Amino acid sequence: IIAEINKTSRELFLKTFEEVQVHFSDLFRKCFGGGKAELVLEEGQDVLEAGIDIVAKPPGKKITSLSLMSGGEKTMTTIALLFAIFRAKPGPFCILDEVDAPLDETNVRRFAILLKDFIANTQFVVVSHNKVTMAEANTLYGITMQEHGVSKRVAVELESYDPAQMEAAGSS
Repeated sequence: IIAEINKTSRELFLKTFEEVQVHFSDLFRKCFGGGKAELVLEEGQDVLEAGIDIVAKPPGKKITSLSLMSGGEKTMTTIALLFAIFRAKPGPFCILDEVDAPLDETNVRRFAILLKDFIANTQFVVVSHNKVTMAEANTLYGITMQEHGVSKRVAVELESYDPAQMEAAGSS
């Protein structure tokens, strides 16, 4: 029975690994506007016990390990991997806490565009202080403390957002 379970587990793992690999490569290119990334199984090991390496090459850079990437590059690579897994095996919801914090505005916009591709199948709760990310939300929830020691939940339904209009209003 254990041999049969192991055989089935190997087959399912390899099938899922290959599917995630294809999605990861595609989503990495979307996140970075090019480049190349792949998942590599540790050689000489049983696939059920093998490690998985992430090899990433953002556009214009040499192939590098994640440890040599900037915080924003690591974040975008991680987002690509997370969403690749979600594309292979969608879940009903996902909670993302400050994933956009290390990103510059261009990458936050790429993240928001990528997120829109997934909202048909998955409900996202995104904890963020980034105005670009918040502008893409359907509903914002926040906590305010108008009176000392009394917290109050605030919910706002968003219909549209014009970043240029908000910037103009903020500078006046």
